[in-house]
Amino acid sequence: MATTKQPLPSIVSSEEWKLALDQLLIKEKALTRARDALSAERRKLPMVKVAKNYEFHGDEGPISFLELFGGRRQLIVYHFMYAPDWKAGCDGCSWVADAMTHPAHLHARDTSLVMVSRAPLEKINQYKTRMGWTIPWYSSFESDFNYDFGVTTADGERHGASVFLRDGNDIYHTYFTGARGIEYLGSFWTYLDLTPYGRQETWEDSPEGWPQTKPYEWNRRHDEYDV
Repeated sequence: MATTKQPLPSIVSSEEWKLALDQLLIKEKALTRARDALSAERRKLPMVKVAKNYEFHGDEGPISFLELFGGRRQLIVYHFMYAPDWKAGCDGCSWVADAMTHPAHLHARDTSLVMVSRAPLEKINQYKTRMGWTIPWYSSFESDFNYDFGVTTADGERHGASVFLRDGNDIYHTYFTGARGIEYLGSFWTYLDLTPYGRQETWEDSPEGWPQTKPYEWNRRHDEYDV
């Protein structure tokens, strides 16, 4: 039986390869600078106050929206697609969860990361155990949360990430992204780039008074942070 040869990149000399790589690097650096500028714009977005007192369900029992922050200033919620009548969670959302960063690095920047789904907690925990995840995952079953934030609609479930900022007991919605906006998430850098305070480093173009330290001086192994 005839077989189709697998296509391969062009084979060139080391010199030609290095030249092509250097040319690509120019574009990669331009993209990095453009991404930094976009993150700076995101940090300057206005925000809207969350008026409702939503209740969620986790292993610790009923939990308020404020408690999802875990005492931290910033909260990233990944809206994991899992409807109450589904047998399993969304496969695409599962890829996102597989790539989620260690929470200690986010905690060191006063940021919590959780997942929320509309499925009942029992289903969530069964799927969470199957997948081997440890990230906090809460049920918004019988709550308006998914509907109010546009991730459950007449057309069904949507995935996405919402960012919230806490000022005392007041909660504000600062950002949302969905569809392909989720694709680049994974490292703690990319999650922090979604937040109003960003990476909190001195090189960033942030509003005056934003918390900042020198680059990398706060980095630790995940078991070495004081927070």
